[in-house]
Amino acid sequence: MDGQTASPHLGEITRIRAPAARASHPALPWLWSGLLIAVLGFLVLYPTLMLLFGALTTTNPVLEGVHLADVSIGNFLTVATNINVLAALGNSLIACGGGTLLAVVIGLSFAWVVVRTNTPCKALIASTGMLPLFVPPLVAGVAWSILGSPKTGLLNMLMAKAGLGWHVDLYSMPGMIFVFGIYYAPYVYMFTAAALRNMDPSLEEAAEIAGASPTRTMATVTFPLILPAIISGMLLSFVVMLGIYGIPAVLGAPANIPVLTTYIFALTAWSPPLYNTAAAVAVILMIVTGVLVYAQQRVLAGRNFTTVAGKAFRPRALNLGPWRFFTLGLAIVYLLVVVVLPSLALIVAAFRKFLFIRDIPSLLDMKQYGWQHFIKMFDNPLTVISIVNSMKVGVITAVVGGILAFAIGYTITRTHAPGRRTIDAITTIPVAIPGLVIGVAYLWAWIGLPGGLYGTLWILALAFVARFIPDTVKALSTSLMQIHRELEEAAWICGRGMLGTIASIVLPLARPGVVAATTLLFILAIRELGSSLFLYSSGTMVMAVQLLGYYEGGNIGITAAFSLVQMVLLGVLITITHSLSRGAAQRSVVRGG
Repeated sequence: MDGQTASPHLGEITRIRAPAARASHPALPWLWSGLLIAVLGFLVLYPTLMLLFGALTTTNPVLEGVHLADVSIGNFLTVATNINVLAALGNSLIACGGGTLLAVVIGLSFAWVVVRTNTPCKALIASTGMLPLFVPPLVAGVAWSILGSPKTGLLNMLMAKAGLGWHVDLYSMPGMIFVFGIYYAPYVYMFTAAALRNMDPSLEEAAEIAGASPTRTMATVTFPLILPAIISGMLLSFVVMLGIYGIPAVLGAPANIPVLTTYIFALTAWSPPLYNTAAAVAVILMIVTGVLVYAQQRVLAGRNFTTVAGKAFRPRALNLGPWRFFTLGLAIVYLLVVVVLPSLALIVAAFRKFLFIRDIPSLLDMKQYGWQHFIKMFDNPLTVISIVNSMKVGVITAVVGGILAFAIGYTITRTHAPGRRTIDAITTIPVAIPGLVIGVAYLWAWIGLPGGLYGTLWILALAFVARFIPDTVKALSTSLMQIHRELEEAAWICGRGMLGTIASIVLPLARPGVVAATTLLFILAIRELGSSLFLYSSGTMVMAVQLLGYYEGGNIGITAAFSLVQMVLLGVLITITHSLSRGAAQRSVVRGG
């Protein structure tokens, strides 16, 4: 028997000896799973059940506290027969449906241009085209209200001075559809671009050999084969739009176009507040969102769209000839509309003393500009308080949410702990709960209970953790699954325990994903508006709510100035995240080598 036969492979030794190295008290895995389920129950299940309780009762949690009462479906019957609720639901479906169709057209077109054509500057188009994802919806709405207000919009003023007969009115349903579509097209782009890169080009080549034109090939072969990605991006965009408050509040409210999110907030702002009715509407919104999320997972489950085989291939680039400059022009126009125009509008409104523009030379007259709006903004103590509170909440959310997400991701992907499927299922529930609904649920869950949690920064941070835990766990799980199990098993063989292995092996190798996920949590917490609307107090004001207050107060200059401050902060954070992730990735490569 030779040496190879006599000595088992290292992987076999690992598989044989690793279980003994991992041996622990039989109750510990159950205790660990129970702890995670209890934490998720506290963050997700309890507020959700309390929201349902509020929708099924007639008590007011603010005046009477949270206690058992007569349970009935009266609130749902009231909501179902309320013409205003039905109008808000219809407006939501129209605005989000129209925005989704526009997002699909833009996102799919961009994906095809970037992945499948020889258009110049594709890398620049791909990177800058993702910028709308990092613009808070409220800031996007404010920027376009400055540009497209029917009376004072900059675009209307400039077109009038230029003698053009065109008129733009973004305080309308088409205005909301337009802004939704251009800002959420990157969701569709992300899904479809990845699918196009992974699709075998021989399928298209076979169609062309059979005599199909490039256009017919694209319509009958390319797009049908990436249909799962198109539908996934489309449903995700629709779900995200359905839970957005900022854009409808800015562009829909002036035209008296309520949607479900703005209607829920209006119910809680009435005197007296209609919390029970708001809870019922919130449950309806949650159910609609949940059905769409379920449809995203199931609609294509029974169909086979396999296009990636074992044979290596490279996605081909279609030679557009002179038309490649046309596609480049379209990309530049999109970037101008989504990035440049809104940014210029915010800059002009933030620095200009008076927004009224007499003519083009007046627009370029530097004497008309100054720092007065920024000075007034920072003279308001709530401005500084909101910035400091946002930073604090962001740090708490990133630390608590990052630790919890890592614990959940590691348990689901790297262990055989009992109940891990239950943990995974509970973790995915917030996907179907819009941010505004999370805020209503936490309002119901904590406002009537002792302990002083409501009205603190912690209630905001916990709501943000619950809101974004599915995205964080998914991001961290992807990083964890890239680490081979043999590395952990080798550490166990050497005598390291579970915590020592995680600290010395898993965390260093997964550091890029951990840094990216926790910083993403920080950024999302800073820009979150929907959950904050119901949970802030005068001492826990955050930037998103303060920005909305400035806009509703009618001071466009200060609103634009604060929008720029928020965008600059987010830009700095994104830059830091990028450098930290790159540094962590390089250190991981060095360790791996």
